[in-house]
Amino acid sequence: VQLQASGGGLVQAGGSLRLSCAASKVIFSISRMAWYRQAPGNQREFVASILSGGSTNYADSVKGRFTVSRDNAKNTVYLQMDDMRPDDTSVYYCNARPPSGEGYNYWGQGTEVTVSS
Repeated sequence: VQLQASGGGLVQAGGSLRLSCAASKVIFSISRMAWYRQAPGNQREFVASILSGGSTNYADSVKGRFTVSRDNAKNTVYLQMDDMRPDDTSVYYCNARPPSGEGYNYWGQGTEVTVSS
């Protein structure tokens, strides 16, 4: 299973970026798709998730600023990041796993996001 993340880069505080993650059709259609991030020296942390039916969940630190969405026709999940802050600087990873949380657990390669102050 391949998860291909893209869209990272350098942005100024207050700016926006959109990350994308394409997945194989079979996995994408049944999975909870999620974004995690890991800053240097920190553990990987949950950012946002979306189920196949569209239900979403967000970390408190990004609520109101980030929006997760999915395009089922393109087998792609997005993370729209607005009003970005320097502490959003991390490597962002997409993840696919069953809604139950049990079973497969696939990770993309990560895309780096840097927010300058």
